[in-house]
Amino acid sequence: MTDKLSIIIADDHEVVRNGVRSYLEMTDEFLVLAEAENGEEAIKLTAEHIPDVVLIDLIMPGMDGVETIRRIKQISPRSQVVVLTSYHEDVHIFPALKAGAISYILKDVKMEKLVEALHRAIQGEVTLHPLVAKRVLQNMRSENPDEQPLFAELTERELEVLKLIASGLNNTQIAESLVISENTVKGHVSNILSKLHLADRTQVAVYAWQKGIVRRNGES
Repeated sequence: MTDKLSIIIADDHEVVRNGVRSYLEMTDEFLVLAEAENGEEAIKLTAEHIPDVVLIDLIMPGMDGVETIRRIKQISPRSQVVVLTSYHEDVHIFPALKAGAISYILKDVKMEKLVEALHRAIQGEVTLHPLVAKRVLQNMRSENPDEQPLFAELTERELEVLKLIASGLNNTQIAESLVISENTVKGHVSNILSKLHLADRTQVAVYAWQKGIVRRNGES
């Protein structure tokens, strides 16, 4: 039996995994259970080991990082997910946090700060890189009812696609309805997710209902 904090490291760069692992093991506070080089491996290893923390990069080959986080939290709700990445754009930050990540750290972090963030995560405490915290704060302020809603940034076509998503249509059906290609629909969906800081189509539908863009029966 060990009182060390168990962790899985998921990053497609071996040098990053080795560097983090070496430092964590040197502290004698962590037990690195396994390493993954993609999302699928991270999910499989989480199911096998049920770690205290999964330290994960967002951009890896194969499965999308946000979907990986969501699946990890479904498989092991007790496991805290800490994002360690180089990306701090809205399109990455908000979907990752909404998918279940408790912390979002950039790779310029000092190792001792990373260790501190891992300890905080296990205690259920959030750690955000200053750039990320700034964006989260700005986003919260933008939700002031006196300010323009995020959906105001959508183009007329994107708003049409949003309404059809909320009505339960898939990409093929939306393409047929609007007489555009399915690839064009995918592009619109990607822009909608990015502009609204949402992770998936379900959240888009809920957003549309909450903001009164469509009614529950799918009518505009």
